Amino acid sequence: MPIAREEAEAYEIIPGRADCGLLVLCDHASAHIPSEYADLGLCSKQLSRHIAYEIGAADASRQIAEEFGCPAVLSRFSRLLIDPNRGEDDPTLVMRIADGAVVPGNARIGDEEIGRRIARFYRPYDEAIARAIAAMRATGKNPVILSMHSFTPEMKGRKRPWHVTVIWDFDPRLNRALLDALSREPDLVVGDNEPYQGGYRGDTMDRHVIRAGLAHALVEIRQDLIGTGEQARAWGKRLSGVLRPLLANPDLHVARIHGSHPA
Repeated sequence: MPIAREEAEAYEIIPGRADCGLLVLCDHASAHIPSEYADLGLCSKQLSRHIAYEIGAADASRQIAEEFGCPAVLSRFSRLLIDPNRGEDDPTLVMRIADGAVVPGNARIGDEEIGRRIARFYRPYDEAIARAIAAMRATGKNPVILSMHSFTPEMKGRKRPWHVTVIWDFDPRLNRALLDALSREPDLVVGDNEPYQGGYRGDTMDRHVIRAGLAHALVEIRQDLIGTGEQARAWGKRLSGVLRPLLANPDLHVARIHGSHPA
């Protein structure tokens, strides 16, 4: 039973088998801003930075989907418009200042415009994830969720030594196994909840995965390692090779609530 390809303004669904047991998500896949927003008043240099999207994450996600024949859901709008990896009540849902850059198009944004962006971008992407998960669960096999992200080589003058990190909270099943497997790779410096602690109420994993008890992992790769399409695809292949034996664990397809963020 396949999940079909679908393209909309806010999201793209890469097709895959609904019963394959793995779904890939990429919240910050694109730097696209529709023309009527006039790039939010930012220059092209700023829009090529991590503040607009997560460099390399989309290509790595596509490669993993290809390796496993699994579906993937990718955003098609910049996180500067609205961040789909936040709760609707999160004060950072629309960033007015992003890593030192003032965002003119967001500086005086009001509730009405935020509501329009939620309706146009945030919710269609959110609903696409929900539909994909529901279609996969309907096969009788709970999917494992892999959320793909990337992080900057340094922040505020501090270099980040990790090549790849796993950001997680509550459910140790895939997260712990993946950390252990990556740590056995001799050329990798692996971070556990680096460069930040995992788990925020209302984020994508909380909304769709943790509350449902689905096994999952959120992987971050350093952006200078996946800055080109070739590099990102190579990392997608490498990560797939690490994941493949781990995903053979049948317990990963059992829904188990390990904890949740308080309301």
